[in-house]
Amino acid sequence: MLNNINNSSHSWLWFVARHYSRIRPPKPVPVESVIRVSNNVARLGSRKEGPKPRQLLSLPPFPGHPLPGRNSNESFQDGQQHDGYVTAVNWIKYYFKGILGSVIESHFREGLVQMEDPISDNNLSQNEEPRRPLRKIRPNEVMKQGARIHIPVSIAEARISKRYDAIPSGTLYPNADEIKYLQRLVIYKDSAIMVLNKPPKLPVKGNLPVHNSMDALAAAALSYDYDEGPKLVHRLDRETSGIILFGRKEQSVSHLQWLFSNINNAKSSSKVWNDACESTYQRYWALVIGTPKEKEGVICAPLRKVLLDDGKTERVVLAHHSSMEPRQEAVTEYRVLGPKINGCSWVELRPLTYRKHQLRVHCAEALGTPIVGDYKYGWFVHSRWKQMPRVDVEPTTGKPYKMRRPEGLDVQKGSVLSKVPLLHLHCRELVLPNIAKFLHVFNKSSGELPRSLSAEPDVLRFVATMPSHMKISWNLMSSYLV
Repeated sequence: MLNNINNSSHSWLWFVARHYSRIRPPKPVPVESVIRVSNNVARLGSRKEGPKPRQLLSLPPFPGHPLPGRNSNESFQDGQQHDGYVTAVNWIKYYFKGILGSVIESHFREGLVQMEDPISDNNLSQNEEPRRPLRKIRPNEVMKQGARIHIPVSIAEARISKRYDAIPSGTLYPNADEIKYLQRLVIYKDSAIMVLNKPPKLPVKGNLPVHNSMDALAAAALSYDYDEGPKLVHRLDRETSGIILFGRKEQSVSHLQWLFSNINNAKSSSKVWNDACESTYQRYWALVIGTPKEKEGVICAPLRKVLLDDGKTERVVLAHHSSMEPRQEAVTEYRVLGPKINGCSWVELRPLTYRKHQLRVHCAEALGTPIVGDYKYGWFVHSRWKQMPRVDVEPTTGKPYKMRRPEGLDVQKGSVLSKVPLLHLHCRELVLPNIAKFLHVFNKSSGELPRSLSAEPDVLRFVATMPSHMKISWNLMSSYLV
């Protein structure tokens, strides 16, 4: 009987073991095999993964009219003459002024430049969204009005110097090093104006305890062959970088100040001058936390000033329409340059009015996406924003990736990876009338224009490179590393 019990127990254990041993493994995923040959030896293996998708940058729609600051050229194509047409490669070189042409042409050769053709509203139904397929283009393709070009962000990558320029901290009498430093910031100068690329953390307008401001240093070090130094026309915040404009004559300063305060005050009886005033604009690039809900639009939000800390601190906020307090109209056009990377996205801003802290308040309060490094208007979002690298999802394939981290801490100084990043707001582009040319028109005693001025364009365009901390963030955000 004991033997029967032992036999039954063994059979039960055998049955249990046999039951669990029959669980089948999952079926292998079918993978198409290919033959690979290396060192004259053929092997059977799986296919290699294709190239990873690149972060695409969307250029603004092609305007379809002559570009500001560029003379229309007559060229021949397919045996026919075309007046003032613009090709794709020329449009990209115009937008990315300062980038080597060989870099742009290499993107064309690799097939990385794509175009989004305009679609008329008649071809769309009421419930259908306008979806425009991208197609690869050649450099000699003629641009059409409303067409958009998409190109990898890597086209604007720049080498970062490990040497950071020191901001002049002297007195009203700058030394030789400070004079050379300021002269390196000059982008353009003529008989009427002077354009500088202002670095961050340098005040524009100084008071009694501040001596190293842009207006004081420029008046002392940038007079050149004039008796007096240039005078400031418009302002930028202390932390903001980019194009800043100076006037070298009293008449040019007055015309430019009218132009930036109210364009109607600057107009005259000259139609050419009025057309040049209408084409005046500024464009800023900013890195914001998050991404706006709409890819592009217009912000019409009036602003008003409030005093805090018993009048010691001034702050600009959005003004409610029901409020009886004085307010200023503020209008800003914006456009998202690309998808969100590491919780941030690049935005292009074009102010139509020039109010104090207009772009910073519109980004923080109207769009809900404060600018990186703007702790005055985006402190709450910055306190919750994680600076550590995170895993994001690539928008086209849905695969996870991580943002590249550079080697060494010096490279991360002030960038998006820094614990305390600097303000990522840069005045990149400025278009304004050629004041030196029109001053002769306004002065009736001058007669006809000199030959040197008659050949000059009616509108000037300037583009300033980003500072080092924004270049670092741009290079980081433009690459995918899984």
